[in-house]
Amino acid sequence: MSKIIDTFIAPPCYDEIETLYQDDHLVLINKPTGLLSLSGKNLQNLDSVHHRMVQVFPGCSLVHRLDFGTSGLMVIARNKAINAALCQQFSQRTVTKVYSALLCGHLDNNEGVVDAAIAKDPALFPLMSICATHGKPARSGYRVVERFYHELEDGRLLPLTRVQLIPETGRTHQLRIHCQQLGHPILGCDLYGGRLLPGTEQTPRLMLHASELHFVHPIGKEWIKISHASPF
Repeated sequence: MSKIIDTFIAPPCYDEIETLYQDDHLVLINKPTGLLSLSGKNLQNLDSVHHRMVQVFPGCSLVHRLDFGTSGLMVIARNKAINAALCQQFSQRTVTKVYSALLCGHLDNNEGVVDAAIAKDPALFPLMSICATHGKPARSGYRVVERFYHELEDGRLLPLTRVQLIPETGRTHQLRIHCQQLGHPILGCDLYGGRLLPGTEQTPRLMLHASELHFVHPIGKEWIKISHASPF
């Protein structure tokens, strides 16, 4: 198998991480778009959610990640035991994650499920691909919130659909590639067709935001249900 070489250099992110909740065991944050979740091997990619959070909460660790361009809710564990307990919830799929997104075009159906296995292909890196034979199972639900037209500077109307996306699994790029599979890529998605339609080329960011997170507190055992409104 060919070796994967990551040449991506993240531009500086000047937006702050917003802390929404903290206790002795975990921290809930709102990640800005344009910030890596984890520092890369390249020293030019040192800045990340983890790099910033350990300055404030020594010993903390990531339970899950969001893509570089995705904004929104993340839970950070403050010690290894909490990390293990939360990771178990994620792996057992008892955590509910809801994302807000803008999709290119108008979806025909008001709701549905995309069930399409996703595979890594070093030859296509960093893209993932739909592959029924070699891919890992992946399911995503979607619900239409509204269909509308965005007026561009030249007066053209760009059809968009605002949706809620509910991933049942947690594969890399899952929501982005599943929306492409629907024929309606996420606006601003440079990897899966979200900047190909006329008028979408200069979209300032990936229009994907982790807006809700539901899980059980590892110590208190109460349900934590947190939401953060989409910035777009």
